[in-house]
Amino acid sequence: MSSARASVVSLDGLALATQRWRGERSPSLLFAHGFGQTRHAWNGAARALAAQGFDATTFDARGHGESERVPRGDYHMEQFVADLLAVADVSPSADGRPPVLVGASMGGLLGLVAAGESAGAKAPFSALVLVDITPRWETAGVERILGFMRAHPQGFANYDEAASAVEAYLPHRRERKTEAQLKPLLRQDTDGRLRWHWDPALLDGVVQESERYQPRLFAAAARVDVPVLLLSGSRSDVVSSHTVDEFLRLVPHARHVALADATHMVAGDANDAFTREIAAFMHTL
Repeated sequence: MSSARASVVSLDGLALATQRWRGERSPSLLFAHGFGQTRHAWNGAARALAAQGFDATTFDARGHGESERVPRGDYHMEQFVADLLAVADVSPSADGRPPVLVGASMGGLLGLVAAGESAGAKAPFSALVLVDITPRWETAGVERILGFMRAHPQGFANYDEAASAVEAYLPHRRERKTEAQLKPLLRQDTDGRLRWHWDPALLDGVVQESERYQPRLFAAAARVDVPVLLLSGSRSDVVSSHTVDEFLRLVPHARHVALADATHMVAGDANDAFTREIAAFMHTL
C-alpha cells in the first residue's frame, strides 16, 4: 500500500511533515501521535485501514520527526492544537465530512480540546478515537515516559546502542528494533552521535504546561458532542480503571474497549486488535 508525503504549513510558518494513504471510504482518518513519537508509530494501522479502503493521514507534530522545530524552543500547547486543526482542515473525507481523529496520548488530549471547544460550531472531527488517554492521567506512568525521553542526552554511538535502550524501556516486546525501524526515530548530529528525533526543548515548556492544562481538558471533554471511542491498554500505567470511569461519567456517550496485554503503547503492542476496533467503529459512523 503506497502513500504520499507532503507538508502542511502551520499558522506560525513551520512545515509539518504529513503522509497520506488514499482511500475512497468516508469518513477519512487522521492520526495524531503521542509525545515523543512520530507519524511512523501509525504506519501499521494506517496501512491496514487503507487496505480496507479508508483514507488515512499521519503527521509529525512540531518538534518531532521530520517536522520543523520552534526557534528558541518556545513550545506551547496552543501551537499543537492549532497544528492539529490545520492538518485536519486539509484532510477531509471524500464526501466532505471532517476526518475521524485517532489520537494517542498527547494527540488524544489535543483532539479533546479541539473538539470540545468547537462544540456548537463547525466540528473539526466527525468522531474521536482516544488511544490510552483520559483528561486525568496516572503520574507514575507519565514520569516513566519522561524518564526515557530524558535519558541518554549524549545520544548513541550506533543503532545497536539505541536498540538496547528501547529494549530496556519496552521489555515486553519480543522483537528487537532493527536499524531500519530506528532510522526514522533518530537524527545524526554534527558530532556524529545519534540522538532521538524530538527537540529536547519540548521537555521544558510543554511538560510544565500539561498539569495546568487539566481543567481545560475536563471542560472541553464535557462538551464533546461527536461519537467517541476510548481504546486503552489493559496493562497501561498511564490510564487506569479510575481515570476511565471518571472519563465515562464526563462523556457518557463514549464507548470504552480495553485491549488485552497492551500497555500505553497500544498500537505497537496490539496492532491487529487495535485496527479491528477502529474499523468496527468506523462502520457505525
